[in-house]
Amino acid sequence: MASHIARRKFLATLGAAAAWPLAARAQQGERMRRIGVLMPTASDNQRYQAYLAAFLQGSQQLGWTDGRNVRIDTRWGALNANLMRKYAGELVALEPDVVMAPTSDAVSPLRQVTRTVPIVFATVADAVGVGWNCARSICATPARSSAQLPPSRKVRMAASS
Repeated sequence: MASHIARRKFLATLGAAAAWPLAARAQQGERMRRIGVLMPTASDNQRYQAYLAAFLQGSQQLGWTDGRNVRIDTRWGALNANLMRKYAGELVALEPDVVMAPTSDAVSPLRQVTRTVPIVFATVADAVGVGWNCARSICATPARSSAQLPPSRKVRMAASS
């Protein structure tokens, strides 16, 4: 039960991270924002339905309501690599402001079709190790001080200094 609650909180935070680029641009106009969501499983997978519900709830808590000020397009890959590639292309063609991909199974096909749309991901074991430099750039940005990093990252930074 505790891991389910922790997972929901984590996904709500992920929703906040995905909505952040939208919030940063909110004052530029009142156009409908767009978020693409690529789920790796079939749409009847209860765990991923719960992840999507938590994402939607977190987004709504931040003021982003699907159909009101944001359009959230979701595709379900059904654990099929061909479908994942097809749906990744479909989502990117919709010109979203950001795409959310909960696993590396969803990130990989998205990275194949775009380098310009921000991809927010959650459970990827080794993003830097597989060559996704986006994760490396988070802490390599000179403007980001160690005071802004989570405590676990500060410890690793201190140990490597």
